[in-house]
Amino acid sequence: MLTADYIVGLVDGEGSFTAYVRDLADSKEKVRRVRIEPRFYLKLTERDKLTLDELRIYFRCGNVYFQKDIRPNHQNCYRFEVTSRKDLAEIIIPFFREHPLRLPSKKKDFGIFCKLIQSIQKGEHLTSAGLRKLFTWKQKMH
Repeated sequence: MLTADYIVGLVDGEGSFTAYVRDLADSKEKVRRVRIEPRFYLKLTERDKLTLDELRIYFRCGNVYFQKDIRPNHQNCYRFEVTSRKDLAEIIIPFFREHPLRLPSKKKDFGIFCKLIQSIQKGEHLTSAGLRKLFTWKQKMH
């Protein structure tokens, strides 16, 4: 059984709060339907998949995916990932607000991530100016 403190430590070490933001200046990206894709994920080696399954059960959201790695000296991994904006806003963010991350770099990324989600909820990502603002914030994340 996972505890909140264990999850915080695990995410401090191996987790990521990020977003893929369409760059309006990049003509190749203009064909994409989605303007911004926020996501929370945690990646572990194949032998630690059970922990990711337990995270999915703990949070009652997200999915666990196999991630093959063909690079030399790298192992195949599994990734627990939450991409649902509703789950990010209603489950993941409240959890980490109640149980703060400890590493300054993760705290910073989480703070920016919260701003991104809040801005998306307001619909700011639907305008060019709003999307540019989100893209600028994303560039400040690790």
